[in-house]
Amino acid sequence: MSARSNETVAHVVTAIRWPALIARLQDIVRRYPDAAMASSLAAEDMVLTHAIAASETGLRIFTLDTGRLHPETLGMIDVVRERYGIEIEIFRPDAAEVDAHVQAHGAFAFYESVDLRKACCHIRKVEPLQRALKARSAWLTGQRREQAATRVALPEEGHDDTFGLYKFNPLAEWSHDEIWYAIKAFGVPYNPLHDQGYPSIGCDPCTRPVRPGEDVRAGRWWWEQADSKECGLHAGNRATIPIKEAH
Repeated sequence: MSARSNETVAHVVTAIRWPALIARLQDIVRRYPDAAMASSLAAEDMVLTHAIAASETGLRIFTLDTGRLHPETLGMIDVVRERYGIEIEIFRPDAAEVDAHVQAHGAFAFYESVDLRKACCHIRKVEPLQRALKARSAWLTGQRREQAATRVALPEEGHDDTFGLYKFNPLAEWSHDEIWYAIKAFGVPYNPLHDQGYPSIGCDPCTRPVRPGEDVRAGRWWWEQADSKECGLHAGNRATIPIKEAH
């Protein structure tokens, strides 16, 4: 970025985005005291974690340990605990379901078809998420519109028909440059895989570094078409309609 662009990003983040994010988190907790954030432990979610700590809202954070995450990703759980004093709740897939799927289809069946890949994602991610969201009335994610073709219409909030509760995407409007300015300016710890060419991080076998000029999610399920690159956690992205509720 040019010096002028850097100045613009700095102004947008410090004067607009960050104060609005803190106020947003406080409003979410006021409206939904049992809300929780799903963290992938990647850049966006670390910015949200930093904001949660700064907002002093006590918003809960959980993550899904699929059993196939990079060691660097799992290491961020300890980083969050040490830096913020926040215990991230961990949800794991049912071991019997994982074993049955592997026995029936093989350990790397996700390369064979979108259906088999999504079946693996359902066992390792969607079902644990269902348990994480059980009895909650709202959840938060670090998704951004800029990230993927499946997220261009991402609302900042709305009812999540997939899981039957309210959903917030507080970083929906943030740009890549704004996320990384916040990380550097506020000293937010981040997954070291980002420095190794991973702008988007998922399971180890299903994620690769991106090449120069590639889309930020090109490294996720790289053998598939761009319009199929969701795992089921955010299946309602295209259909979710923002709703203003009175609370």
